[in-house]
Amino acid sequence: MSDELSGKVALVAGGTRGASRAIAVELGRRGAFVYVTGRTSGAHRSEVNRPETIEGTLERITAAGGTGAAIRVDHLDPEQVAALAERIDREQGRLDILVDGVWGGDEYIGWGKAVWELPLEHALRSVRLGIDAHLVTSHFLFPLVIRHRGGLVVEMTDGTEEYNRKFREGTSIGFYVAKAASHSIVKAEAHDLAPHGGTAVALTPGWLRSEAMLEHYGVTAETWRDALEKEPHFAISESPVFVGSAVAALAADPDHARFSGQTLNSGQLARIYEFDDVDGSRPDAWRYIDEVVEPGKPADVTGYR
Repeated sequence: MSDELSGKVALVAGGTRGASRAIAVELGRRGAFVYVTGRTSGAHRSEVNRPETIEGTLERITAAGGTGAAIRVDHLDPEQVAALAERIDREQGRLDILVDGVWGGDEYIGWGKAVWELPLEHALRSVRLGIDAHLVTSHFLFPLVIRHRGGLVVEMTDGTEEYNRKFREGTSIGFYVAKAASHSIVKAEAHDLAPHGGTAVALTPGWLRSEAMLEHYGVTAETWRDALEKEPHFAISESPVFVGSAVAALAADPDHARFSGQTLNSGQLARIYEFDDVDGSRPDAWRYIDEVVEPGKPADVTGYR
């Protein structure tokens, strides 16, 4: 276990599963005290209706040699988020790292549906989860982030700023607006944090082998390559640990302010900080998508991982 983040206090909002769970574990592994929040706790399940819980994330942090606390919070509820900020202030008096991975809107995507075909409540719920919840979190937690210079805010998203400049064909307006908004959000946050020595970035993983994605293809973290028979481009996919390592490396960089206001991706940070995925490779998913998937070329990850 590395102790490069020893003494740091982190909050991973929406840390129940996927990229955010892995980020929480990696921050804890490297010495930070990690608060993990989410809506699925014990017998309480969110609308995502999956078995992963915030307590399960805390168990993984502990198994990795880290420490933390799991707190059930709906980040769309200002009173709950205000109470969370008060608790962290009372217990720690600071917040060095804020990772906002709140989402839980996959069931509302409505793949390929036009705005008039997508149920209005689904489009609005996507915006609420992807934008409103992030603004509520920033409003109440940033006063702790700016208490000490050098604070880091990471807004998790899907897609690079370049990729999201055009509409994500095959998705829908709710999902697209929710995810593309992160690029503007971090520009505003970076502006607000700058006088206090704070950094705000957006971060996207590549094609993530999340719990849901593995289940979709009927594979496990160990047998994921079996999914290539159904989807050859899945060869570029990455484990959640990869993006977890990206955030941990960024948090440990005393010069992370040079990235403030930008949208970063896990493959990009792997090159900068020289870390690998669990299989020893460095998947560069977004470059692969731009150069192989978008032009319609056959799957071939040579030179991309």
